[in-house]
Amino acid sequence: MNNDIPLKSETPILGTDHTILDFWQWGFSKILTNNLRGIFAEFLIGTALGCLNQLRVEWDAFDLVYKDMKIEVKSSGYIQAWHKEKYSNISFNIGAKKEYDYGTNTYSPTIKRHADIYVFCLLKEKNLELIEPLNMTQWEFYIALTKDLDMHFPHQKTISLNSLKKVAQPSTYEELKKTIDGLLWG
Repeated sequence: MNNDIPLKSETPILGTDHTILDFWQWGFSKILTNNLRGIFAEFLIGTALGCLNQLRVEWDAFDLVYKDMKIEVKSSGYIQAWHKEKYSNISFNIGAKKEYDYGTNTYSPTIKRHADIYVFCLLKEKNLELIEPLNMTQWEFYIALTKDLDMHFPHQKTISLNSLKKVAQPSTYEELKKTIDGLLWG
């Protein structure tokens, strides 16, 4: 099996009577969980920008490449998959880190933010009866250049929604590409 080629839903799981679609449905249907919401957010940004030309790399220093620009995608939501008495506080991880090189199996000596731009994805719906991560009207997207994060929040490991709003305005899914293009080349 070539791990660089996307699987098809009908791909059989050898030795069983199941397909990869059965696995995906079983393991990846609860998008409200933190890890899947994050991966789904990366997918959304990739679809908006048309840059899903390579498979996702786990633990990479950035999530997507768009017109030679490295993009880091972060997600958060008020409602979580587990029961909570109150809404979650909205914050996003922006901490600097060492870059891992899969080819050499080593980390870079430099600790920094490795992306050129960050896209913060907020699943903003607060009604448990209405929440639907597949509905783009329930998402807000905040785009910030890394240089702005470095200037305003040089040592912060996380950023709250209120702090984020000081350097970024909300965008809709439909506005993402235009907003990102404007920031990068405007």
